[in-house]
Amino acid sequence: MITTRDAPHPCGKCAFYSQSVWQPVHPGSVSVLAQGFSRKDLESGQILYQQGSENRGVFCVSKGLIALRALHLDGSSTLLKLVYPGEIFGYRSFLGNECHKTEARALQPSRICTVAHRDANRVVQGNPSVQTRLTQRCISEIDSSRARIISAATTSNRVRLADVLRRLMETHGTRIGDMLHMHLPLSRSDLADLIGVQPETMSRLFTRLKEDGEFVISGRVIQMPVSALKQRAMTP
Repeated sequence: MITTRDAPHPCGKCAFYSQSVWQPVHPGSVSVLAQGFSRKDLESGQILYQQGSENRGVFCVSKGLIALRALHLDGSSTLLKLVYPGEIFGYRSFLGNECHKTEARALQPSRICTVAHRDANRVVQGNPSVQTRLTQRCISEIDSSRARIISAATTSNRVRLADVLRRLMETHGTRIGDMLHMHLPLSRSDLADLIGVQPETMSRLFTRLKEDGEFVISGRVIQMPVSALKQRAMTP
């Protein structure tokens, strides 16, 4: 456990501690951070917060997978983003002192770390380095949105779908021998939202992926060679 003075840093044992927005907190603010810190386990399908609800703080995925979804008046919805372990969310409504513009729901059994709004606000006000890290996360999200727009215009749908499946496999796949196995934690309709295509296009894209040979696909069970991830990691 990373300690500061007499108060242990609540993120000190986390594997993502060095990248945490709360890591550079001043010694005198650690107790405030710890006071507002909590962990919550979510079952698959459980909602963390509703769209339109009051912001309760800044959230981080310790394990699992969270879907941020926009709900529409006609009862439909759009999956906007997947939040992976080590990533924070809810920080835009926190910084803007606004209600949540999305619903946050667990797609897998998940553990969420939360710093309550009042205490998070006190920490941010007294720690410019923490505020800087939050601002950097906002900038990174803007950059990611720009990159997705460019990718949609310059990269094939098949390649974008393969990238999403590799990211999911890298984070949540189980290794058996030389293969990684995963039960796809979201529907093909949700995948269509993520890559920006119509749901009816997904069957053709999955057929093309199977023909390419990198993925073995049977319903929502996906397999791929471990070597494919290693090759991707070495690609500049």
